[in-house]
Amino acid sequence: MTKRGSGSSEAGAPGILSVASPFSVAETVERLKQAIEARGMTLFAVVDHGAGARSAGLTMNDTQVLAFGNPRGGTPAMTARPLLAIELPLKALVWDDGHGQVRVAYQDAAELGRRYQVPAELMTPLSGVGDLVRTALEG
Repeated sequence: MTKRGSGSSEAGAPGILSVASPFSVAETVERLKQAIEARGMTLFAVVDHGAGARSAGLTMNDTQVLAFGNPRGGTPAMTARPLLAIELPLKALVWDDGHGQVRVAYQDAAELGRRYQVPAELMTPLSGVGDLVRTALEG
């Protein structure tokens, strides 16, 4: 069940795909980490926005972003269109929507390619995020 821009109370954003996870945020993040490693990609960072909010005395649902990729995949696209580098590395957002559902969102590589006018063949190596997410969420 993939929906564009579906989420908590957000109207969505163009080019963002979102899927429901049957797991907690922590388990979803761990499964994504394993899937990233299994594909030979590099996990560059995990940003825990929820923990950051709590450390500032604020309330926020559990929300984490994973930044990952492979220079062999992204470099040719960034070389063709340097502004694409602001979008890379690839990212997956995992969050508790506050209504009992954990979601995973990621950017559609085809939409990124259109936005930055990158030839489709250069975006192909960046287009596997949906498959990676589906693999991670398989029971």
